Amino acid sequence: MAKEDSKLTYSLLSLYETLYTQKYSKKPRINKYKEKWAMGDVIDSIGFDRAKELLQYYFKVTKQGHPLQWFFYNFDRLDDMLLQSQEDELRRKKMREATKKMVEERS
Repeated sequence: MAKEDSKLTYSLLSLYETLYTQKYSKKPRINKYKEKWAMGDVIDSIGFDRAKELLQYYFKVTKQGHPLQWFFYNFDRLDDMLLQSQEDELRRKKMREATKKMVEERS
C-alpha cells in the first residue's frame, strides 16, 4: 500500500472513530493496522470521496452498534441504499416544484 493510500485509509478509520464516538459516547476498539487493508479495498472499489460519504451515511442508518466489519462487508448495499435515497429525494423535489407551479397557475 502506497504512503498516500495509507493516509487515506487512516483518514477514513479516524472518521469512523469520530462518528462512532459521537453516536455512542465511547471510542470503538479497532486495530487500525489490521483494518487499514479492508478500508483500502473499500477505497479501491468506490473511491475515497464515496467511501467517506458512505461512512457518514452508515451512521444515519439504523444499525445496532455500527460495527466496522459490517460496513466492510456491506458497503455496496449501503451505496445502493444511498443512491436510491438521493434519487427519491430528487424525484420528490421535482414533484413539489410541479405541485407548487400548478397551484400558482390556478390562483
